[in-house]
Amino acid sequence: MRAPFVLCCLVLFACGGGGHDATARAPASDIDDFGSPVHVGTPSDPARIVSLNPTTTDLLFAIGAGPRIVGRTEWDAWSDSVRAIPNLGPGLGPNVEAVLASRPDLVVLYASADNAAAARQLRSAGVRVIALKVDRLADFRRAAFLLGDATGESARASAVVDSVTATLERVRAATDGLRRPKVFWHIWDSPIITIGKGSYMNDLVEIAGAQNVYGDVASSSPTVSLEDVIRRNPDEIIAGPIGAARIRASALWQTVAAVRRDDIIVVDTMLVGRPGARLGEAAVSLAKLLHPGIEGLP
Repeated sequence: MRAPFVLCCLVLFACGGGGHDATARAPASDIDDFGSPVHVGTPSDPARIVSLNPTTTDLLFAIGAGPRIVGRTEWDAWSDSVRAIPNLGPGLGPNVEAVLASRPDLVVLYASADNAAAARQLRSAGVRVIALKVDRLADFRRAAFLLGDATGESARASAVVDSVTATLERVRAATDGLRRPKVFWHIWDSPIITIGKGSYMNDLVEIAGAQNVYGDVASSSPTVSLEDVIRRNPDEIIAGPIGAARIRASALWQTVAAVRRDDIIVVDTMLVGRPGARLGEAAVSLAKLLHPGIEGLP
């Protein structure tokens, strides 16, 4: 399914893991999300990695494997080190010939049906493939551990997970007991796309001390109507800089009470737009925007 991966990409340009027992490592698993084995690597093998998911690119850099990445997607926009890596096109339905031309030892894909054929072709060519679906906070932890094992960077992967988890728990503690405003997170405008319970962004909203008005929808990125947004009556609207400007300029969006009040929170899409190693920073930023003057956070 395209929605979660495309959601991540839209966030970058307009992306059950919230439990308290997050510090413990999940049970060891050597199977990726296509059901294929994940082989243990070393800090020098694989030597050439292609990452076709912005989230896994982010994670590979965080665990110390970034210098080994030789290919990334057109959606990888952060940071300068990532942009210097050759762009191999879209992360869904990739050009297998272009990927093979970069001579990878390992290719990391988003575990979508769109990528199943590419995974088979790459494996047939003798390339190791890991397919991961990273949509929720729990997915982030599992992906970090698997990538750490696959690259011989398991200790650094555990350190990244521990750091992110500790920050998320600090944010949760800081917002505990505060008023929890109802929020609508604007992702896309035509059609209107928001976040549902299946998205890590819903986890972030809850940890940062708010309620997602579409938190009752199982999908990660539901399409909704403006009439339903009006009916659900959010206290505040969350949007990226481009989305916020469009909302403020739209006569249609003025029918939403929160827009008329200009209760619009503008988020840094580069920070909140993927469930990677900056999740802790994203939660801190969102909590401060939702609760100005909040105590207990850096």
